[in-house]
Amino acid sequence: MRRFPWAAALTPALLLALALSAPAVQAQVSFERLRNAAEEPGSWLTYSGTYDGQRFSKLDQITAENASKLRPLWVYQVEDAGQIETTPLVADGVMYLTEPEARVTALDVKTGRRLWTWQHVMPKDVLTIGFGRTNRGVALLGETLYFGTLDAHLIALDVKSGAPRWNVKVAENKLGYSITAAPLAIDGKIIVGMSGGEAGIRGYLDAYDAKTGERLWRSYTIPGPGEFGNDTWGGDSWKTGAGATWLTGSYDPELDLLYWGTGNPGPDWNGDSRPGDNLYTCSLLAIEASTGKIRWHFQFTPHDVHDWDSNQIPVLADLRVGGALRKVVAFANRNAFYYLLDRETGEFLLGKPYSTQTWAKGLDDHGRPMVIPDTEPTAEGNLTYPSLQGATNWMSPSYSPITKMLYVPVREMGSYYFKGEAKYEPGKVFVGGGERRLDGDKAWGALRALRAETGERVWDFRTPTPLWTGVMATAGGLVFGGSNEGSFFALDAASGDLLWDFQTGGAIRSNPISFLVDGKQYVVTSGGRAYFAFGL
Repeated sequence: MRRFPWAAALTPALLLALALSAPAVQAQVSFERLRNAAEEPGSWLTYSGTYDGQRFSKLDQITAENASKLRPLWVYQVEDAGQIETTPLVADGVMYLTEPEARVTALDVKTGRRLWTWQHVMPKDVLTIGFGRTNRGVALLGETLYFGTLDAHLIALDVKSGAPRWNVKVAENKLGYSITAAPLAIDGKIIVGMSGGEAGIRGYLDAYDAKTGERLWRSYTIPGPGEFGNDTWGGDSWKTGAGATWLTGSYDPELDLLYWGTGNPGPDWNGDSRPGDNLYTCSLLAIEASTGKIRWHFQFTPHDVHDWDSNQIPVLADLRVGGALRKVVAFANRNAFYYLLDRETGEFLLGKPYSTQTWAKGLDDHGRPMVIPDTEPTAEGNLTYPSLQGATNWMSPSYSPITKMLYVPVREMGSYYFKGEAKYEPGKVFVGGGERRLDGDKAWGALRALRAETGERVWDFRTPTPLWTGVMATAGGLVFGGSNEGSFFALDAASGDLLWDFQTGGAIRSNPISFLVDGKQYVVTSGGRAYFAFGL
């Protein structure tokens, strides 16, 4: 405990008043509450706000007419240095977030005051191959928080105190496995994916019993011998095929299907040792939540040699396609194409570029890319768009059912891709090449609005550098986003016009959220080493 000199001045009466004003940490977040999160816009109960991944807030107090009156209400400084990529959760007057690089903290949403914090003791030799030492958040179910760690543990914490309830080892970190994603809580299960695609792992998605931590199923993203898709790998290359599941997926409770994106094949830039399509890398998987069985798959980039992970957020919506209302998955992919898929069957419905790309003539009738010859990495370097980081990356898009637009943080940048030798060694980098980015004046970013039903570009809000932060649309007719230069901004959702911005003083690398405090709408983002809460 820290000691404060002014504590002696606190009288018993004042201490009692402070205690009575503190929120009771009594979150009771049932599966039914999560399932109906869209009807509880005053909270933010799961990573994308709702299971459908739309990241849309029904709150409408902050509008195009009054957004210019937004002001900071509190600021919370994190304890340690590091990059903030967390989406906080809010339930029953308390905010739950992660701090770099292995700390979970509960805050009073009204004041930003810390209620409790708990830190996982990380091994000094923890491996983070191919990604930063980051964490993107927690899951909440019942009276328990769930948190993944860089050394590949899944930990359950008591929501009232932060005390550990159980701790399970998900994978062997010394082989390159790690957890950076926020888990997803569904009915009695905690779903968690793995990072490590640059270490030659064999990717998978796990489900754990929420009460005991017992593993219920494991679904591999790289099929083994005798399984469908194993013949898309040459020899034993499937053993180090990567296919990481390093970002939080979406869920359709009616179909009981999880929708989870998968990462690049291994090695990244040299595909000689892995001839074939390399299933199920760079794909979207529809997985039965009860069994872990893969119901269907769609591969965006067969035999990827540009590290275009398909770990973006699957957005579930009901859209009119070809004159009929369809249950779809909308997916703005890292490879610069926008897709619509039938979420019951995986049928390809639509695909078109939404960002600069120089590697494919287009998509065929089944959604398979028609690759332009001589666009693979070379020893001398081959300039291709998009860059290694993709036309978009891990940061969340947002869909507004009011405007019928998908808002995508876009990175307009190319790379020189290099091919090199690749030899697998456990716990070592396994990439087979590299890239040199076109930074500077040739790279820029935009918050881009797409007509969700057609992929048509409606407007751009251009930023000086490619974006690394997610966005949120609201029923108030706004879209919130942020920039590397530290600007947090609100745009008109219909036109893209800038209505308000605030300089946080540090790069913004998280996803914004909105919720209610005493009936008043708040918006929260990070900036640098702090979280900022805004209201009217």
